[in-house]
Amino acid sequence: MQLLRFKNPYLLFLPFLFLYFILVIIHPTKGNQGDEGRYLMFANNLLHGFYSPPPPEINIWNGPGYPLLLMPFVALHLPLMAITLLNSLLYYFSIILLYKSLQKFVSNNKTIFISLCWACYYISFFEMSLILSEVFTSFLITLLILNILQAYNLDKQSKKHAIYSGLIIAYIVLTKVIFSYVLIFMLVGSGLLYLLYKKAFNYKRSLLILIIAFAGILPYIIYTYHLTNKIYYFGDSGGMSLYWMSSPFENEVGDWQHERELHANNSADSSIINSDTKTIPGWNNYLYINHYKDYQLLDNYVGVQRDDMYKKLAFNNIKTHPGKFVKNCISNAQRLFYSFPYSYTLQRNNFRLPLTQFLVVGIFICGLFSVINWRKLPFPLRFLLILLLSYLCLTILVSTYTRMLTVVVPILLFWFAYTFQKSIIISLKMNAGANKD
Repeated sequence: MQLLRFKNPYLLFLPFLFLYFILVIIHPTKGNQGDEGRYLMFANNLLHGFYSPPPPEINIWNGPGYPLLLMPFVALHLPLMAITLLNSLLYYFSIILLYKSLQKFVSNNKTIFISLCWACYYISFFEMSLILSEVFTSFLITLLILNILQAYNLDKQSKKHAIYSGLIIAYIVLTKVIFSYVLIFMLVGSGLLYLLYKKAFNYKRSLLILIIAFAGILPYIIYTYHLTNKIYYFGDSGGMSLYWMSSPFENEVGDWQHERELHANNSADSSIINSDTKTIPGWNNYLYINHYKDYQLLDNYVGVQRDDMYKKLAFNNIKTHPGKFVKNCISNAQRLFYSFPYSYTLQRNNFRLPLTQFLVVGIFICGLFSVINWRKLPFPLRFLLILLLSYLCLTILVSTYTRMLTVVVPILLFWFAYTFQKSIIISLKMNAGANKD
């Protein structure tokens, strides 16, 4: 049955905006959960004319993309809820952007249905109530989808959208620095394809988009070079993440551990199960025993030097225990989709399972279709799929959580919609003679 054709998606999805406002109002943030305090600190640093403290106390744990967005809120001393209300608004606009993108390729029914899937993607609701970069990154991803679709048209407006696409990718890199490696991979790949097929419009356009993206991040690259004397250096958090991913110990599965746990081995509650995380008795004692020698060495370093030492220890672990690193990567992939397993943690109820299982099945079906019909896919979709695949592969190599999948779910949903539009027909109606003998 054909659904009603809504000419105004802003009105169609307006009830969700009110729902999101209610969610952030009834769950107000205090600004001290997870990474919230760090993002606010960096925004305050920018207001005072710097991003990182000078050497040797360098701190560039994450890129400046999200702190730049927070600057006006910090400068005006607005309540923290103003930021989470902005999250609600950004998520609402991400639904609209996805809707407009889907309109270009799929039927009205599928456009509305897939947009509703994103509107109801409840895993992302938890980040919406916090001062974290995931909702903002999801918004940027949907903005990129729409502009990429328009950048490859053979009209006068397409070059403008190519420029927009490049700038959006640049801001995504500054917000989630793992995309810096995605950018380099795609830039080199596009450059090689352009050299082979100089007359091909699509390769030339891809190269233009990615060069603009690289130019957009160049000021930050220059800044970090002057700060660290390292080329193409985006943050000093990667070493710690890789270190925990390389852990060779049997009960550790690659998830990130806070340094403070290594100093809590004698705490009074270390022998009981935590009711929230369901950790096994004495878990931080195990961490201490397994890693205290490394941390005795690491305590001699700060800033970038500490990050370098983390990487040195991680690469040594990978070299001496390659099989365990592969097992940790497999656990990491599971954690990306199912939020399990975690080190020293008992099995627990997983409310993410229904949604993520839908994504896993969709990836399998659409992946098979796309491999068989790769050259028949629209080039903008191929561009987005390469970006998606590169991001997921790189993410699995460092400590990963479900929220890192959430930011690229709009690409997955767009891909699913296109695949089902072009190749798969599902009907709930039986043929009239199906039960005749």
